Amino acid sequence: MWRGVGFVRQAKLRLVRFVRLRGLPEEIAKGVALGIFIGMTPTFGFQMAIALFFAYLLKENRLAAILGVWITNPVTAPFIYAIEYEMGRILMSLPRVHLPVELTVKAYAELGWDILFPIWVGGVISGLILGTLAYYLTLRAIPAIKDWRVPRWPRRQWHRKGSQHEPEDTKD
Repeated sequence: MWRGVGFVRQAKLRLVRFVRLRGLPEEIAKGVALGIFIGMTPTFGFQMAIALFFAYLLKENRLAAILGVWITNPVTAPFIYAIEYEMGRILMSLPRVHLPVELTVKAYAELGWDILFPIWVGGVISGLILGTLAYYLTLRAIPAIKDWRVPRWPRRQWHRKGSQHEPEDTKD
């Protein structure tokens, strides 16, 4: 099914399906903003459940919130969390954390707080900024592309040759 289908067409189809989510543009934009905010927090592994819970609680578009969470995925998460850590560390004037010399539970428990606190601060700040930006961009983008039509990809012409179906050669 996916053979011969270009990447650009697939991207357009995904965009159109996203835009055609049920609900008003404002509801979808709020869901995306909520999802991106939650996606920027260091709750990796629980983000979709948290987004679903808060979208249900706040009566926002749940599917849009779940889609927004995917701003952090296994590919982007290390970069996002590193940036958030540095942002939080700089804002709170904390020294950079170094790995402990001894491998004890207590040493790593203390290290965990020294890393998680700056990531949470950076995550909340970047979540507020990116969530607000995503809200306004989504709010403007949905009406503009609500009526897009994705043209069908060209189909191969088939003809019978013997008992097997073979593609017709279109070059003359």
